[in-house]
Amino acid sequence: MTDINGVERCDYICTHPEVISAVTEQMPDEELLYDLAELYKIFGDSTRIKILYVLLEAEMCVCDIAQLLNMSQSAISHQLRVLKQSRLVKFRRDGKIVFYSLADGHVRTIISQGMEHITE
Repeated sequence: MTDINGVERCDYICTHPEVISAVTEQMPDEELLYDLAELYKIFGDSTRIKILYVLLEAEMCVCDIAQLLNMSQSAISHQLRVLKQSRLVKFRRDGKIVFYSLADGHVRTIISQGMEHITE
């Protein structure tokens, strides 16, 4: 049966306690789900996505990223700070120059699979 909005409705209430129990046992804690939602918010900014995509290709310094993306160094630095706080990028110093790269293979996988998903 469907209501006036086209939403399917049950004629009677029927639950499946065994399914509910099994899923409840697998559900992560609220705090972990909150952290996961916060992580995905980081990917909601196109500038951060551009930076991550650049770092997918090569380790780079702020100056190179700024030039490549045609943005100010301060704008890039701000976004890199957000990405570092979210543990999506890491850095290393070589003298006075700081080089940035993806934090680990998980970040590479997230970006690659996201791109694969939208280009299918």
